Amino acid sequence: MLKYYTKVCNFYFGKNSIEKVKKGLSLPLHGSYRISFDSIEILSRKSKKKISIKQINTLPKEIKQKIKKDIKIITKKKKFKGLNFQNLPILMGIINLTPDSFSDGGKFNKKNLGLNHAKYLISKGSKILDIGGESTRPKSKIIDKKIEWNRIYPTLKNIKKLKNLISLDTRKSWVIEKAIKYRVDLINDVSGLKYDPKILIILKKYKIPFVIHHMQGTPQNMQKNPKYKNVVLDIFDFFEKKIKTIRNLGIKHNNIILDPGIGFGKNLKHNMSLISNISIFHSLGFPILLGTSRKSFIKHLSGLNDSKERIGGTISSCLLAMTQGVQILRVHDVNEVNQAIKVFKSLKF
Repeated sequence: MLKYYTKVCNFYFGKNSIEKVKKGLSLPLHGSYRISFDSIEILSRKSKKKISIKQINTLPKEIKQKIKKDIKIITKKKKFKGLNFQNLPILMGIINLTPDSFSDGGKFNKKNLGLNHAKYLISKGSKILDIGGESTRPKSKIIDKKIEWNRIYPTLKNIKKLKNLISLDTRKSWVIEKAIKYRVDLINDVSGLKYDPKILIILKKYKIPFVIHHMQGTPQNMQKNPKYKNVVLDIFDFFEKKIKTIRNLGIKHNNIILDPGIGFGKNLKHNMSLISNISIFHSLGFPILLGTSRKSFIKHLSGLNDSKERIGGTISSCLLAMTQGVQILRVHDVNEVNQAIKVFKSLKF
């Protein structure tokens, strides 16, 4: 039996969106009148077709039932512990406490630099702080859990008094259990909850929110010729299967975020396809997190016009994601991205 997927498209924003929703010309995304859509793309592994929301009732019965079910999920208001999705996007500021991360390794892992950077990120608009002590860049090696903990502990201890949500970027259950008493609000495991089976037990025990991140392979081998039949639909199916597994384990809360994992087992074509079609993941019913900050696809697209920070490419991809209703953007350069968002909204919305 052919499987169909629903991708929302043709978005409206601000006052224009509010007026269209009130007139029944568009449907609200996540229950917010400030961003809405009037068209969908129906995809399968064999075809795709774009239609307006007014044409849904003309579809064959089986497809119509599927699409209406998806639309109900897409338009439902999102609720998440500690986050407000009425003013999007939410910025997740990155605090790498490693000596070897790909763009800022060694900058914040000494003395009080991590705490100072956290305060800076908050002052520039970050609502979530994502703290990590192990690099997962391509070809990076796994480090001992105690080394990872010693890297993050001083900063984690100090930033727990800050009001922002704290996200812990780790693959290790031992590190998570030690960190939970320091008011960690979110677990961000880049392995997609596959590296350490005990993590799922901990997530169930403490009922803590978490990110389902997609990665093909491991950091050591993920960029060695990654392959997909259809990268967008393959990752959609991965999320669907993972959510089912999580539910079967008894984790019933909806404080879950989805991250397609740009650069984690994807080549340039894969990354471009995911970013361009990111709105397909709204039909899974969970907030979307996108991390494009300073990643190598920017270098490949810009050619010789490249820099270590890659701020221009980061901003471009973030703005595109915002216009597709992505709720959370994980970035290094919070000040610059937030500035771009404010200007874009003032001009566009």
